[in-house]
Amino acid sequence: MTLLESLKEYTTVVADTGDIEAIARHRPQDATTNPSLLFHAAQMPAYQHLVEEAAGLAAGRGGSREGMAEEFIDRLFVSFGCEILKVIPGRVSTEVAASLSFDIAGTIAKAHKLIGLYQAKGISRERILIKIASTWEGIRAAEQLEQEGIHCNLTLLFSFAQAVGCAEAGVTLISPFVGRIYDWYKKERGGAEIPPDQDPGVASVTRIYNYYKKFGYKTQVMGASFRNVNQIVCLAGADLLTISPELLDQLEQTAGVVEPELDTEHAKASMGELLHLDEKTFRWMHNEDAMATEKLAEGIRKFNADARHLQEYALARVTAKVA
Repeated sequence: MTLLESLKEYTTVVADTGDIEAIARHRPQDATTNPSLLFHAAQMPAYQHLVEEAAGLAAGRGGSREGMAEEFIDRLFVSFGCEILKVIPGRVSTEVAASLSFDIAGTIAKAHKLIGLYQAKGISRERILIKIASTWEGIRAAEQLEQEGIHCNLTLLFSFAQAVGCAEAGVTLISPFVGRIYDWYKKERGGAEIPPDQDPGVASVTRIYNYYKKFGYKTQVMGASFRNVNQIVCLAGADLLTISPELLDQLEQTAGVVEPELDTEHAKASMGELLHLDEKTFRWMHNEDAMATEKLAEGIRKFNADARHLQEYALARVTAKVA
């Protein structure tokens, strides 16, 4: 048995990539995408037909170059999402632009647009997760979308306050970033590697998982942003784990058996009090976590920079079509 086969006995494995061939190879349940992954996948010859289709539809829409570029990106996300759904049995996460991270109405409108494009291609909203940054505004947008039956994946999650807020909002799942938390603490400690049993990213996800299961929240925990196989193995038993193709390859090429480190019964016996966070308490509690405030801001900036690269690519493609 391989580590990947063993892991799948306890945890839903999700592929973190836009490369459809890699997804098909590893046979995950779900898949996640983001602008950076889509930008790289769009350069691959195998997916040029999807790029051409999105560019043609966007150019046919007319209007400003910026409007056509936005349409191209939306169409490209949905086209890749539809192709991904052909090779997985579960759901695909499609991301709302990071520039909308503090815009409740804008996030809701973009989610409606994406769901509408999927439905026009015959894809049920049950197979789509709208991926939104875990800001206060993002959580509020997700709360409303969930009430409409649109499921959300709250990303860029670093603090316990964010996790509590998402659970209270009734979001479908959260994506706490294990590797980025690890990176911050590693830098704070002068660059020395942190032993697996002291990994702060693993500890953060474990705490959130235990809190959710102890108090009966339905929101699922999907560990994300892994730096090594040890971090993945240490979170076996989590609801889901989203893993890059490189680490999936390592898991698939390594013989061994994974034991569940997280389980509901241990979680119910864990310490902790039930919290209720209004906006003021949420913002203060999140602000008190230096790592989380820095990494959330940095993550939004980075995701937005990735989106700008995709937008420049989109402008070039739609301009060529119009010309």
